[in-house]
Amino acid sequence: MSQIPIDVQLSALPNGPGVYQFYDKDDKILYVGKAKNLKKRVSSYFNKNHEYGKTRVLVKKIKRIKHIVVPTESDALLLENNLIKEYKPRYNVMLKDDKSYPWLCLKNERFPRLFPTRRVIKDGSEYYGPYTSMKTVRTLLDLIKSVYPLRTCNYDLSEEKIKGGKYKVCLEYHLGNCKGPCEGLQSSEEYDRQIADIKEIIKGNFKSSLHYFKGQMKSFAAEMRYEEAQRIKDKIEVLENYQVKSTIVNPKISNVDVFTIVADNAMAYVNFLQLSHGSIIRSHTMEIKKKLDESDEELLQLAIVEIRQRFHSQSKELYLPFPVELDESLIISVPKLGDKKRLLELSERNAKFYRQERFNQIKIIDPDRHTNRIMAQMKKDLRLSEEPRHIECFDNSNIQGTNPVAACVVFKDGKPSKKDYRHFNIKTVSGPDDFASMEEVVFRRYKRLLEEEEPLPQLIIIDGGKGQLSSALKSLDILGLRGKIAIVGIAKRLEEIYFPGDSIPLYLDKKSESLKIIQHLRNEAHRFGITFHRNKRSKSAINSELENIEGVGEKTARDLLKKFKSVKRIKEASFDHLAEVVGTSKAQKIYGSFH
Repeated sequence: MSQIPIDVQLSALPNGPGVYQFYDKDDKILYVGKAKNLKKRVSSYFNKNHEYGKTRVLVKKIKRIKHIVVPTESDALLLENNLIKEYKPRYNVMLKDDKSYPWLCLKNERFPRLFPTRRVIKDGSEYYGPYTSMKTVRTLLDLIKSVYPLRTCNYDLSEEKIKGGKYKVCLEYHLGNCKGPCEGLQSSEEYDRQIADIKEIIKGNFKSSLHYFKGQMKSFAAEMRYEEAQRIKDKIEVLENYQVKSTIVNPKISNVDVFTIVADNAMAYVNFLQLSHGSIIRSHTMEIKKKLDESDEELLQLAIVEIRQRFHSQSKELYLPFPVELDESLIISVPKLGDKKRLLELSERNAKFYRQERFNQIKIIDPDRHTNRIMAQMKKDLRLSEEPRHIECFDNSNIQGTNPVAACVVFKDGKPSKKDYRHFNIKTVSGPDDFASMEEVVFRRYKRLLEEEEPLPQLIIIDGGKGQLSSALKSLDILGLRGKIAIVGIAKRLEEIYFPGDSIPLYLDKKSESLKIIQHLRNEAHRFGITFHRNKRSKSAINSELENIEGVGEKTARDLLKKFKSVKRIKEASFDHLAEVVGTSKAQKIYGSFH
């Protein structure tokens, strides 16, 4: 990776949010940054003259760029903070201090308090966050306190002290911000029910609170206590208008390694996320070349052992996409939902982005290798006997049965070969019969290739389902080509791929490169065919308007259009100008028809 030129590394970066890391020639980390758009932000370092000397020196030292993709900008901000704290890069001056992002703490005590903090202490209290700004925390606290009255004092509200009358209510009680649990005016059961609802609100689940308040509102309204019902309604509106943002870290997930694998026929990519104290501190993707068609389980097992040794990981718990046999002292989890599942999905997304980045780099540095890989993948995906280096795709075009035409587009080595594209006017079929039209054009195309001894394609794609595919097969049977050329049909609705004699279609992954090439062929055939159809229909309409004039035939109409370029100009032409082209007699008829 370090030998890859910077411009190639830049061209392969994704456009989504994430965190980037710059490394020098010795693979030492120089800088960690966040971006809303990774490609634009990182490219900006190399596309302009920088005002500050420090930035110019940094850019000169950059030899390798790594990145981690995340779902949102907020996640990028949090992850940037974690990585800077972990690695302390030389050029990250601003965030090297020990200041961390704020959390919401639900204190482990009787009548729990809820307050913001920047320190996570393991005392049994519950922590939520981190949040990207204290403003977000204050907004959430204001929301909760406007709906639920909570105590703010730090008294020890044990049952004995409350019964002994040790405390007196404060101003917060008289303002209506607290229900006075210090004097026993609020039961611990009622307070705990509030706390349960608050926990759900912080997580973004308002169902319980809304259900409770709506019941209260209806009860007050039925008793004609309308002012109280209105206050409850205001609380419901506050809850419904608030949306909590999720984060990619969870303080309960501590010292865990996350591994996922993404593989194709030649390579596998294993991503590793390392979590410490609820924060992602490392992301690394390993590229593995397959040798003996190894399974994903075998490759992941090998990668886990090697990566953990390389980074000296001491984590005893692993999150994996499927069970793998490892050291018995390790705890293996296969998450199905929640924060753990989201971490697994984040790891998989990074593996996929890394794979795409490598594909893009190979495409620039070694286009032949890129083509060979795609051709080998198509051969495997479509169960072909040879690589489809030459592919042809057919599409019919007609609107309400008029001017039926067909198009054949040709791809060579996965790219359009426009000089080989062909149009067909339907000759033997009357009316809108797609099946018969497909049979005709396939027969004409390959009859001609056989007569001219031109090379035949390895794959034919028919735009349509089983009906069009069967029609094309009839022509191949007549020409004796069935079995010599692979042929499939693609149905538009669900992108189903049909094979001859198989009633069950093949569904390729929507992100599969094989499907993308087939879709490109289909779309190109449709575009090429519809353009020809429109031109033919337009020309037909113009000619018919002129030929409807007595004494004007196809040759006269052609001569007029050649001279005047359009029917509108013919209509506007003077008698003398018309006579110069078609003679006095025809000019009188044409001029008289339009005037």
